[in-house]
Amino acid sequence: MKQINLANVPEASDSKRPTAGAYCCIIRNVEDIADREYLKITYDIHSGEFKGYYDELRANHPDWGWCGAYVRSYKPAALGMFKRFCSAVSNSNGGYVFDAGNVNADEKTLIGKVVGLVFQEEEYYGNDGEKKTRLIVNKEFHYTSEKDLAAQRIPSIKRLKEEAPAKSDFVSVANVGEIPF
Repeated sequence: MKQINLANVPEASDSKRPTAGAYCCIIRNVEDIADREYLKITYDIHSGEFKGYYDELRANHPDWGWCGAYVRSYKPAALGMFKRFCSAVSNSNGGYVFDAGNVNADEKTLIGKVVGLVFQEEEYYGNDGEKKTRLIVNKEFHYTSEKDLAAQRIPSIKRLKEEAPAKSDFVSVANVGEIPF
């Protein structure tokens, strides 16, 4: 190993992470993925103990493209949820209107706006096959005060429905009759 000087390097510590709950968040960026009909919304926690949490993660891990981001589809089947998002942002930022049509359809005007987000834990399988948990955005809500945060119902963890497939070097094939040897 090459020699390195660790004298002035601070030791890494386990950083505290946000938990499932309601947070006042600020929209950092919005990207319209028009061919797929959704907005990719990048956010950060705007106040409280975890203020700046996702900005710091993105700065330390620029290759984590979905860190502190989620999708709001505007496909016909998802318009009700998209309208809830528009209303929550509009009502959280007095006098601002985003209605994706009649008055303001410029998604870039969402940048810098605050909105309440409810985070929920979700199980998933990592690349290593291990079951893990992460925070996902469950819904947006109209945020104007700390009472709005406290009034939100926090959903229970979103569990996986089935176990991960066992790793195997064998491939299943359909029944093809008798083996010819």
